[in-house]
Amino acid sequence: MSLDPTIPNPESPPERHVSEGEITNRLDAAVEWVGKSFSWLVFISMLISVAEVISRYVFDSPTSWVHETTVFLIAVMFSLGGPVALARNKHIRVRILYDTVGPKFRNWLNVLNEIIALGFCAGMSFAAFTLFWRSSHDPFGAWTVERSGTSWNPPFPTLTKGVITFALIVMTVQTIIHLVQAIQAVSNSKKEA
Repeated sequence: MSLDPTIPNPESPPERHVSEGEITNRLDAAVEWVGKSFSWLVFISMLISVAEVISRYVFDSPTSWVHETTVFLIAVMFSLGGPVALARNKHIRVRILYDTVGPKFRNWLNVLNEIIALGFCAGMSFAAFTLFWRSSHDPFGAWTVERSGTSWNPPFPTLTKGVITFALIVMTVQTIIHLVQAIQAVSNSKKEA
């Protein structure tokens, strides 16, 4: 065993740190795949918008569904951006403290960060579910769908709230998994000490 801290010890594995952009579990890999699939919604929205411009200004035949559909598709894509950012470990972090501390303290900061994120995601999931429930049920609990109120009148308000609720629940589960991984990293660093 080497007593010099600058020489790595061949008997112990090197400390493992999750870097930004690294996928660390199956749920994150699935979220990454779904995120890449749903990123095509931007292209579809662009095609719909171009078709509307051509229809309106070339053929003088505007549509009533394009604006709401485009807003809905972009809202879905942005809603799924949270889970994708969390899967890639690309969320916002105050780096000034995080980058100045050693690896062991950084592991503890990761645990603290995940606990705070869990409280936030769980609270937001509850709030989003409440909004979705009010949008999808009348005061007596019967299923009803909130609609946009325009001439086309799609159920996009309810669908958007449902997607936001789903995305926040996924983020809550991701945060639980990341918290377990952060606690394991702290535990592994204690064993190595």
